[in-house]
Amino acid sequence: MAGFEQHKTELDELGVKIVAASIDPVDKATLVANEVSFPIGYGVTRAMADQLGSWWEERRSIIQPSEFLVAADGKVRSATYSSGPIGRVDAADVIRLVKFYDKQAAEKRP
Repeated sequence: MAGFEQHKTELDELGVKIVAASIDPVDKATLVANEVSFPIGYGVTRAMADQLGSWWEERRSIIQPSEFLVAADGKVRSATYSSGPIGRVDAADVIRLVKFYDKQAAEKRP
């Protein structure tokens, strides 16, 4: 999440808003939220993970990384799921992807 904070200016310029969520209780999530400028949700449950289609690790009762790029119209433009800690999308990837989608949209306009 620190990487998203480091790229905040460029993400803001692209109109990207970041939101994160965790299985952590509110007190632990607040500690993380105090270090970033975007909202951090807390208390993600197995039922919520199932609704997202995310992988829930039974052994530790945690949700594995599930990342979504949602367009202004509410449609999911990109979804990334992981079955472990490797494979998270970083801020630079989001910036490249948003620029790619913006370029495609501009090329379709008359």
